[in-house]
Parts: sequence; structure tokens; C-alpha cells
Amino acid sequence: MRFHTRKWVKPEDLNANETLFGGRVLAWVDEEAAMYSIIQLENKKVVTKYMSEINFMSNAKKGDVVEIGIDVVKFGKSSLTLKCEVRNKMTLETIVTVDQIIMVNLGDDGKPKPHGKSKIEYVKDRLAAAED
Repeated sequence: MRFHTRKWVKPEDLNANETLFGGRVLAWVDEEAAMYSIIQLENKKVVTKYMSEINFMSNAKKGDVVEIGIDVVKFGKSSLTLKCEVRNKMTLETIVTVDQIIMVNLGDDGKPKPHGKSKIEYVKDRLAAAED
């Protein structure tokens, strides 16, 4: 799994138990999935269609650093299926896993649009191809 983003757990991210609020983690996961999909599909019009079961495994406390990892599970015709893991960099424990997040590529009309992608592309490879 490739970990792309780190978040610092701040007071406003905590629940009544003084641990990281699950809703905040899910917002971070959704945002990370969207950014990853936008970059992969080269289209800023991407939406979340589905999130599978979310497994909360441990917590984080104020001051901890967590990181969010995303991997591609499958390229569909107009969708991208991802999996996600959020882990605590301080304790090295997994906080949350999500087995499936389905992101849908949209056209200008707001309807699903085929993206024509079939494999992960890295920005460095796109830049190298543009120079050729």
C-alpha cells in the first residue's frame, strides 16, 4: 500500500473520549480517495459512489500523526475501486481499513463517463512522456 498523506491529530479532531473522531477519519479517507482518483483519472469531476464496511481497529490521540494509504483494487469502465488503510505513525497500529471505495468518473453532464484507464499511472511517467 502506498501512503500519500499525513494528518496531525489536533484538538478539533477529537471525540468526547479524547481520541480521534471516526467521522473525521472518514472525511479524510473520502478526501484522499477523491484526490487519488482525480489524479489517476485526470478529471476533477469524480464522486464517491460506495464505501464498503469500515473496520475501526485502534485509535489515535491528540498530537499523533496518522497517514492514509490508498491502493487500486480495480479499474472499471467509468469507475475506480480503491482500498484504504489509515495507520498511526506513532504507535504503528492500523486505525481504520476500508476494503472497497468506488469512485465514479463524471462527464460535463454529471453522468458517469468512461475514463479509458486500465492501470495505475504515475505523474513522473506522464511528465517523461510529455517530454518525448
